[in-house]
Amino acid sequence: MSETNTAAEVAAPHRYTAAMAADIEARWQDFWDAEGTYEAPNPTGDLAGDPALAARPKKFIMDMFPYPSGAGLHVGHPLGYIATDVYARHQRMTGHNVLHTLGFDAFGLPAEQYAVQTGTHPRISTEANMENMKAQLRRLGLGHDKRRSFATIDAEYYRWTQWIFLQIFNSWYDTEAGRARPIADLEAQFESGERATPDGRAWAALNAADRADVLGQYRLAYASDAPVNWSPGLGTVLANEEVTADGRSERGNFPVFKAKLRQWNMRITAYADRLLDDLDDLDWPEAIKLQQRNWIGRSEGARVDFPVDGAGDITVFTTRQDTLFGATYMVLAPEHDLVERIIPAAWPEGAHPVWTGGHASPAEAVTAYRKQAAAKSDVERQAEAKDKTGVFTGAYATNPVSGEKVPVFIADYVLMGYGTGAIMAVPAHDARDFAFARAFELPMRCVVEPSDGRGTDPSVWEDAFSSYEAKLVNSANDEVSLDGLGVVDAKARITEWLQSRGVGEGTVNFRLRDWLFSRQRYWGEPFPIVYDEEGIAHPLPESMLPLELPEVEDYSPRTFDPEDADTQPETPLSRNADWVNVTLDLGDGPKKYRRETNTMPNWAGSCWYELRYLDPYNDRRLVDPEVEQYWMGPREGQPSGGVDLYIGGAEHAVLHLLYARFWSKVLHDLGHISSSEPFHKLYNQGMIQAFVYRDGRGIAVPAAEVEERDGAYYHQGEKVSRVLGKMGKSLKNAVTPDEICGEYGADTLRLYEMAMGPLDVSRPWDTRAVVGQFRLLQRLWRNVVDEETGEVTVVDTEPGEDTLRALHKAIDGVGQDMAGMRFNTAIAKVTELNNHLTKTGGPLERSVAERLVLLVAPLAPHVAEELWRRLGHSDSVVHQDFPVADPAYVVDETVTCVVQVKGKVRARLEISPSISDEDLEALALADENVVAALDGAGIRKVIVRAPKLVNIVPA
Repeated sequence: MSETNTAAEVAAPHRYTAAMAADIEARWQDFWDAEGTYEAPNPTGDLAGDPALAARPKKFIMDMFPYPSGAGLHVGHPLGYIATDVYARHQRMTGHNVLHTLGFDAFGLPAEQYAVQTGTHPRISTEANMENMKAQLRRLGLGHDKRRSFATIDAEYYRWTQWIFLQIFNSWYDTEAGRARPIADLEAQFESGERATPDGRAWAALNAADRADVLGQYRLAYASDAPVNWSPGLGTVLANEEVTADGRSERGNFPVFKAKLRQWNMRITAYADRLLDDLDDLDWPEAIKLQQRNWIGRSEGARVDFPVDGAGDITVFTTRQDTLFGATYMVLAPEHDLVERIIPAAWPEGAHPVWTGGHASPAEAVTAYRKQAAAKSDVERQAEAKDKTGVFTGAYATNPVSGEKVPVFIADYVLMGYGTGAIMAVPAHDARDFAFARAFELPMRCVVEPSDGRGTDPSVWEDAFSSYEAKLVNSANDEVSLDGLGVVDAKARITEWLQSRGVGEGTVNFRLRDWLFSRQRYWGEPFPIVYDEEGIAHPLPESMLPLELPEVEDYSPRTFDPEDADTQPETPLSRNADWVNVTLDLGDGPKKYRRETNTMPNWAGSCWYELRYLDPYNDRRLVDPEVEQYWMGPREGQPSGGVDLYIGGAEHAVLHLLYARFWSKVLHDLGHISSSEPFHKLYNQGMIQAFVYRDGRGIAVPAAEVEERDGAYYHQGEKVSRVLGKMGKSLKNAVTPDEICGEYGADTLRLYEMAMGPLDVSRPWDTRAVVGQFRLLQRLWRNVVDEETGEVTVVDTEPGEDTLRALHKAIDGVGQDMAGMRFNTAIAKVTELNNHLTKTGGPLERSVAERLVLLVAPLAPHVAEELWRRLGHSDSVVHQDFPVADPAYVVDETVTCVVQVKGKVRARLEISPSISDEDLEALALADENVVAALDGAGIRKVIVRAPKLVNIVPA
């Protein structure tokens, strides 16, 4: 501490300093905890016995789950938390019963990878990280109801995650009813004969395994052998949403390959239409809605069956069924199940050498090509590469409209993740098919007449011709003709023909795929599923939940070569034989079973956590219906119900948000909750960025050690580059909230983060600018407290007209800004008012000081609480009423009205803002300058825009 600072503190011992801020903040945080200041009553508790409290409107405010990182928080992390806290405090002060709390999303890969490296049990490191983050968050003065907090790793929490999984497992989607129903209802339909089994056999004739297979085709949670995204580097499979655009894992940036494994899936595709349509009822950013719409990817077209001799049908989905006569070959995705069934033992006579790829047999060609395709990401496979790759399967399919035999290829540009994993190739009218046909010397047929003069012979074209405006040609058989029709009419006619022949039908397809729900890792929720000796899956009864994670000696997957696509997973749980192999009585006597050794993905716990906040200690049911209805039920303006305000990052648009919506809809359909959507209003906060400094090698250097000289930047004498980017430990530019709180106090940090700019816009961090908000608090303190004596300086007199007008304008503006989450402009208005009061020179009137403190309370709660107490109040500022502006003082006394004659300004009138059009017109026409400008001319029109403008048009 400098001698100057010491002298200043001696002269003003009661000045607001960092040390005083630390003392005030710690005392009030202890007070809030002890008094339960932020505890929100439920309708089944305190509200039931307090009519006045019950009459208050509710407000459920949430932040997206934080993950308890070992690095702790930097100043970018609390931006959303502070914003929701400010908003929640304002809502309390405007009469709402506010539920605001925060838990931890604590399962997942980071803790497990740390365990692999150090041998530390994931629970130990995770709980230590949570305690650190709790301390950091508490220091910020966040008004959370701590009774409702939890972590997803708490056994009493994931008991209900497992319970929800079983609800999904034990249900199916009834397309006729448009909702999920218990699987027992479906089983009853099969048993009674109301619904036929897939192969037509009577239900009673099926054995247990057959019945399980049939029900598995309908269950909303099901296990299947399917192509998956396999990441050897992480030792687990990944959902499509967890793979980046360049085919790498979102976490860790490891290569992702295609592999075929038996995995658990969630049938989210059953809800595709509802997930799409119900977006209209949500108050979400349009950009997020668009991302979800694009990810769901609804498209209308037709299903068409191409028979293959002896192997059934190849079914394709196409949005251009009008071009069916132009299909000259077919392509299957390399992973397609049908491939192995259709390939012959030998190449057919006359197979083109280019088609076979030089392989001795179709089986050899397919095996080699599949391995090649597995090493590519979906993005690489769909890229518009010049060279197309593929191989002939040796099989032919029949085009149902022409009867023509067309060769069937496999090629990596066709994906199992879209449509049926098979396409009819119309090379004359699709760019990728055109390139493939040229590469493999395949025939092309023009069936959409070009409008650019190129003619109808594709062999001389440079590229494909695609149009929705042209007419159909060369598209007729003995039963149907599309020639001369436009695309829309041709689609309708050919679809009708396909349906009449039983070889296709009009249908809707979605880009959305079922959610891959298995992870080959340790640190996740165990599946409440066991398998009998026949391999049939059985759900555990509710009485056996939670199924807790066992201890294991080794947390790492056995296969961990990030570049080897052929590695196979071995889960850590599978190594605990005593846990895996059990004898259980599931209702028909003790039997031996084998537990599922995969775990649920980290998304599982965050799919429903908003419901646990409502009723965190309920051990009898997921949530009390009355409690859920009160906090989240549908109401006017919120037809689907949900959380009133949810703040978090835009990066979760098609991961957490889509998954949580799906779980909510299933739980709603099954009658467990009244809300069919989890989050009614979504707000995406921006990012706090920081400058990254790099040396000549491109390596980040500590930002705190960089000096600026003459517009350049130096680290230890070496010139470094500077670019604005993310804040983080690895970039050596992280600033912790602890540092700022230690130097200025938490209230200053809160004010600075809210004042940096609009909440939804990214902004650069500048530690040097933090002091501006610290000085605001010092001036506020000085306006109420004498820095030398510590005495309150307010007086019990009435404020003057100017002060009243400044005060009520601030109250009006800050209140509107708080409600609209424009916290930066709210702080600007508080600053303007505080500066006005400072300039008056005399002591503040009590009524003004108290309302000033109430204005500041949501933003800087510690100093507001302290000043409120010093002003003589014994109750907390948290539950005081927010000030209400007097309209008489909000409006300006006069405004200037411009009067124009023939477009030129001829007069300026000082008039009341509330003046009527008629009175303003009369005043304008009576003004001597206007009279002179008219010079006796008649008036054709007078345009009045009270109170700002009058425009007079002479005759």
